[in-house]
Amino acid sequence: MEQRTFKLGGIAAAVATAVLHMGGASAQEAAPSADGLNMERVVVTGSSGGSTKMKSSVSISTLEGETIKNGAPLSAAEVLRSVPGVRSESSGGEGNANITVRGVPISAGGARYVQIQEDGLPVLQSGDFNFITPDSYVKIDGTLDHLEVVRGGSASTLATNAPGGIINFITKTGEEKGGHIGISHGLGYDETRLDFDYGAPISDKTRFFIGGNYRTGEGVRNTGMSTEDGGQIRGNITHDLDNGFIRLSFKHVDDKSPTVLPVPVQVVNQQITEIPGIDPRKVTFYSPYWVRDVTLGKNNTPVSTNVNDGLEVKSDTVGLEGSFDLGDGWNLSDKFRTSSNSGRFTGVFAGNNGTVGSYVFATGPNKGKAYNGRAFSAVVFNTSIDDAGNTLNDTKLAKTFKLADGSKLTTTAGLYLSTQKLALTWNFNEYLMQASGDKPALLQTASATPGLVGPAFGGCCSRAVDMEYKLTSPYLNVGYETGPLNLDASVRQDRQHASGTANIATMSGGALRYDPATQQLVDYKINHNSYSIGGNYRITSNLAAFARVSDGVAFNADRILFGTPLDGSAPININTVKQIEGGVKWRSGGISTFVTLFQAKTDESNYEATTQRSTSNKYDAKGVELEGAYALNDFRVTGGMTYTDAKITGTAPGDVAVIGNTPRRQAKVVYQIAPTYTFGQATVGASVIGTGKSWGDDAHTIVLPAYQVVNAFVNYRVTEKATLSLSVNNLLNKIGYTEVEGDGHAARSISGRAAKVSLSYAF
Repeated sequence: MEQRTFKLGGIAAAVATAVLHMGGASAQEAAPSADGLNMERVVVTGSSGGSTKMKSSVSISTLEGETIKNGAPLSAAEVLRSVPGVRSESSGGEGNANITVRGVPISAGGARYVQIQEDGLPVLQSGDFNFITPDSYVKIDGTLDHLEVVRGGSASTLATNAPGGIINFITKTGEEKGGHIGISHGLGYDETRLDFDYGAPISDKTRFFIGGNYRTGEGVRNTGMSTEDGGQIRGNITHDLDNGFIRLSFKHVDDKSPTVLPVPVQVVNQQITEIPGIDPRKVTFYSPYWVRDVTLGKNNTPVSTNVNDGLEVKSDTVGLEGSFDLGDGWNLSDKFRTSSNSGRFTGVFAGNNGTVGSYVFATGPNKGKAYNGRAFSAVVFNTSIDDAGNTLNDTKLAKTFKLADGSKLTTTAGLYLSTQKLALTWNFNEYLMQASGDKPALLQTASATPGLVGPAFGGCCSRAVDMEYKLTSPYLNVGYETGPLNLDASVRQDRQHASGTANIATMSGGALRYDPATQQLVDYKINHNSYSIGGNYRITSNLAAFARVSDGVAFNADRILFGTPLDGSAPININTVKQIEGGVKWRSGGISTFVTLFQAKTDESNYEATTQRSTSNKYDAKGVELEGAYALNDFRVTGGMTYTDAKITGTAPGDVAVIGNTPRRQAKVVYQIAPTYTFGQATVGASVIGTGKSWGDDAHTIVLPAYQVVNAFVNYRVTEKATLSLSVNNLLNKIGYTEVEGDGHAARSISGRAAKVSLSYAF
């Protein structure tokens, strides 16, 4: 690692020198549009054929790549915190985030009700797989052109497992010749990163794009060693035809980063308090003094893991896309992608908040010496992502009829097919660890392995999963446009076939083993019909009103394993969301606004791995979502606010006491505001992202306090092509709790202050 760091430092010096000495003509940054929300932009997400925001009857937000970069996001999930209506708990590191929209609950990890896409196809078919979330495979760099986010609306029928919305990260395709190369380094923390992107025409009808990033270092949290390593490279080549285009794309990701899990805290009078020596903004419990974590493989042989490897993700994808104008109003389009996804999730979870006592160091420089202080149960969540590959295809055939009165009728028939693999091997070992945020050591136990207590949670969680989920989803959309009126209606039938096996290791001869006799066979089919009906009326060119009603589904995947029979002999639980929404869009001069009233009713079933409890809840959320922008000369500000009144309206018989309560972690108010100002060669900006207080549990016994995060940046144009930037995430170093364990022993916070300096060169 020292050699790698030395080489990277040498490259950094060379890049910095080159950038400062390069010159040449370059176009100045374009002045901000008077329409700050870009209402005339054609969006492709959640749309059968593409429509402008002003004509669409759904709530859509777009973020440009440069705006995202200025926000200094630490992960893909952090980007989403800037989008009104989206609730993104970006406290898990560079993956493992919990994401939802508009009061739809987060009662399981991941993004159950929201589909995360890259270029119109899902990263993973289900957003809430245990220990593997789609945001883990999405890396933010210069390859990102822009982001489109649809809340509610037609997401129910134009994507599978997306009743809450669609989040689509869209890649650059080389339409403009040029690119960037840059280097950044953490201030006060060890991280060095290189970024590049470039696109250009090859011929009159063919163009290409390629880009990516590589970084190494400790990262923004304390680990005591280099725990970040890797990056991505991706690209595409597009050939324009006389009647359309074809595009071939690829992506390679090989990356590791620390995973952040709940750390020990205390709860006094419903309030979370920190334990001395454990800063929830910084601690990870990764340490040079860990021993190898030896776990059980699927073939009952031992597997040895370096705990400090954290979250490892590997992905190789190849995609093919085409769109063809067949004449006479007919259009055929197809998107195909196959991905090989794998990795490992290794993180340290606080099994309790510790006990002060007399112990003995088992590892580290003080090995064998006495330790008088707090020790806690460090549970290593060690899950091998053996196979999360998928093959996806979405085909659409559309016909536009021009009617005699000048109106248009467009019908779109589509067929979505996907095969999603899911092979996981769980293992949770428990260790006794020093409760310290700075290179903690393991403490002596009766085991021959330093620090080892044994299998965690009573040996519940050594599990082998080998599943395949196949989806066949035909859908139909009909759109009608006459004058200022746009109407559309769509239906979709999702048919899921799940097959495979799941097993829990049991004690045999004093050791854990997978026994074929305990293997659970899975083979069931289930389907659901979804619909969405909406309309938009342009009162004037700058004022429009819309309304929509929708019904959608999110199928359960591995979260219902090990529960009820899944061999087709018993009913299979699903999760449904019914939504009503309506609003107005308005712009005048430099002001533009988007206001939406919404109601979402959710009916779901869930199983929590750590508590081993099954739940069945109903929720009702009502609220208002506001997005706005204002531009005046060199000043621009964007912002949003979402007010949500959510209630639990139904539960399983044993949980009726929580009926009427606000769901866990659902704040009434979430808001964003981001001003920027350009003067001379400098651009300065900030963003404030805030959330009101919420309850940490459905029973309303623990409060998650309100908090605000301030991010800031300064860009200075050193030459016409070279830009020096300083950006700071969480400028005021606030603690922001996003979740807490039900008994209050552990909680998870956003990361603390992280500043970095960057130097980039445009060519």
